[in-house]
Amino acid sequence: QVQLVESGGGLVQAGGSLRLSCVASGRTFGSYAMGWFRQAPGKEREFVAAISWSGGSTYHADSVKGRFTISLDNAKNTVSLQMNNLKPEDTAVYYCAAKRFPGYSGTYYTRRDEYDYWGQGTQVTVSS
Repeated sequence: QVQLVESGGGLVQAGGSLRLSCVASGRTFGSYAMGWFRQAPGKEREFVAAISWSGGSTYHADSVKGRFTISLDNAKNTVSLQMNNLKPEDTAVYYCAAKRFPGYSGTYYTRRDEYDYWGQGTQVTVSS
């Protein structure tokens, strides 16, 4: 079992930056592909960014490409999401997720049903 705890959310003005972190604990030996998703009020949870277990491959949703960057520190069991030039439409609860047995070192995952573990989420609010 793996526990994921997100942190770093908050209130920021449009154009500002935040850095989200997600620390994994529990049975963290082995390798996990990681991802970030978000859910705005009244909307479905959507994909934001993903990274392979090696950290060598990343993928970002078109809506955040060029503004957000996902990164992985396996030594610290931590995945981060650097968010720059934030917009009001980025307001949501942000969740990190982990996929066990991720296969090839360069593979990342973009679908919710591909992930096995989820954090509780951290709120990000961007004011205009």
